[in-house]
Amino acid sequence: MAPSLSEHAIAILHANDRGGYTVPTKGLYPYQWNWDSAFAALGFAAFDRNRAWREIETLFEGQWDDGMVPHIIFRNHDPSYFPGPDVWQSDTVPQTSGHSQPPVAATVMRWLVETGDRDDDKRAHDLFERLLAWHDWWHRYRDPDGTGLVGIVHPWESGRDNCPDWDIGMNRITVPDDLGEYHRRDTDWVDPSERPTKITYDRYLTIVKFGRECGWDHEKITRDGPFLMADPCVQFVLMRADRDLLKLAERFEHGRAMKMIREWIARDFDGAQAMWSDEARGFVAVDLRNGGYKSTAITNASMLAWYAGAGTREQRDEMADQARAIFDICQFAFPSWDPRHDSFESRRYWRGPVWNMMNWMIASGLDMNGHQDLAMRLRHDCRKLVAQSGFFEYFDPLTGEGLGGPEFTWTAAIHLALEHEFGAAAAA
Repeated sequence: MAPSLSEHAIAILHANDRGGYTVPTKGLYPYQWNWDSAFAALGFAAFDRNRAWREIETLFEGQWDDGMVPHIIFRNHDPSYFPGPDVWQSDTVPQTSGHSQPPVAATVMRWLVETGDRDDDKRAHDLFERLLAWHDWWHRYRDPDGTGLVGIVHPWESGRDNCPDWDIGMNRITVPDDLGEYHRRDTDWVDPSERPTKITYDRYLTIVKFGRECGWDHEKITRDGPFLMADPCVQFVLMRADRDLLKLAERFEHGRAMKMIREWIARDFDGAQAMWSDEARGFVAVDLRNGGYKSTAITNASMLAWYAGAGTREQRDEMADQARAIFDICQFAFPSWDPRHDSFESRRYWRGPVWNMMNWMIASGLDMNGHQDLAMRLRHDCRKLVAQSGFFEYFDPLTGEGLGGPEFTWTAAIHLALEHEFGAAAAA
């Protein structure tokens, strides 16, 4: 008898386990990635809570002295990945990349605590100061003027690497003559038509070069670096994570932390309002380096407004109308770029495809705001995509074809999390 989808998902997590941390998928991504690990913990929690906590604990082993938790931890150097530690030159132990990724960990940790026992409480308490320092890093270094709107210094920091959102800022980057030759490894594993273009990669590496040459001085990178944009994904994930962190602080009666976090939350809502676009009729990315130009289309990150508790009632109603219109176009939701827009590419990474871990967060927010029908559509689409195509990194929203890396950790983890949700609903 063939294994069930849940059994297959568990097998993927085991296969991608490298002894306390998981890789996203064999070959294409041979290291530990930040928000991948947070989602992996959700999956492990379905059958091994100790292993779920180990995933988060190993992530914080890469934390910098300034509080940042980097987007990649380079364990067991693997030449099959580019750019590796020799390019980043972060001078840390273990070696890491030089910027962060959306801070999902607080939300996952709160969930583990509220569904767990004393051991979950203790492990969350042991990590709390580190988690607080990471949030403080976001607010201190990516919003140095205290506006409530955080920036990202590289498209990779958003986790949505080549979304058209970044074209505004990326197109202004001049690639230096001394960038040097390099061999991309991602296109050795995946069809180049599904990956970022060569000029995009040149600009990625130009930003990395600036960070490396200033010794990864985050204040300087934010103030003077070649790229700085506000990202709905990072902003909304951080807003939600701040509230979840506050719940943990209250649970642990951590007075200093509660005061800090409440100050962040008081600024978050107004900061997010700067991303609203009347033209796009939604929350979009904003270029903070060059005149405040805004992206022109709805993305799956825009749909995290409910998850974050962002926006006015009228704005959220507008977003719900946008979601329904996009649902009507796509066989599978939610696409990473508006299919009504000229820049939509259904197969190319973050320029169109569906990502199940984004759907999981969007659905959570929709549920909290009375849009259970839309939430259920997203959850069913996640399950149908996996049933039709397998546990791929991302999927074509028009056909459901699996794209990117196969046997992918966070796709398997989200499937297990959704199965747990459906099982709990059935038992209620």
